[in-house]
Amino acid sequence: MEIDRRIKIAPSILSADFADFGREIQAIEAQGADWVHVDVMDGHFVPNLTFGPPAVAAFRRHVKTVMDVHLMIAPVDPYIDAYAQAGADILTAHVEAGPHIHRTLQAIRGAGMKAGVALNPGTPAEAVAHLLDLADLVCVMTVNPGFGGQSFIDMTDKIRALRAMIGDRPIHIEIDGGVTPQTAPLVARAGADVLVAGSAVFKGGSVENPAPYGMNIHAIRVAAESIEV
Repeated sequence: MEIDRRIKIAPSILSADFADFGREIQAIEAQGADWVHVDVMDGHFVPNLTFGPPAVAAFRRHVKTVMDVHLMIAPVDPYIDAYAQAGADILTAHVEAGPHIHRTLQAIRGAGMKAGVALNPGTPAEAVAHLLDLADLVCVMTVNPGFGGQSFIDMTDKIRALRAMIGDRPIHIEIDGGVTPQTAPLVARAGADVLVAGSAVFKGGSVENPAPYGMNIHAIRVAAESIEV
């Protein structure tokens, strides 16, 4: 099955105005976002606490594109059905979050969502080598998860290894952390096609002045698409 490997920009609403999520989601989509990325953190697997299923269900009412929900939680399995009911299109779990990642990916697909598997910076590409037939997306963390606004960690060798491993399977490679117009070409050249960006998208704009969102999205996209093929 073919998938669209054109660059997709997925703004992380962790960098949005928490008092105005609905209009923020509408604004980034109107300004060219391809997906909407929702970072779920539990204060246990990562040192921060964000969105439970009721919040994600509230976001869903405003998302017209793809709602890409990234679970930075442990355990994952007890919450899969709740995030499915909340409307996630893609649900991503960390390979480090539990001992039975095969079961987790099967359960995500069984609940009607696309299944993603995420890798922390210290986890090698080989950790997902035996998971690829269950995955629709591999998320490469280019920061240590838990907070927005961190500096990019160069994972281009890992991305290239994953790209070779994936071959012609219909699997997206997503990059999460420190994506800017400066780092986007590095990861796109290595084989990534979905770029999560938080502060780099939302900086300088607001729901009252969303044009900077569009300029920021455009700048990241153009930089990523400028790579030599």
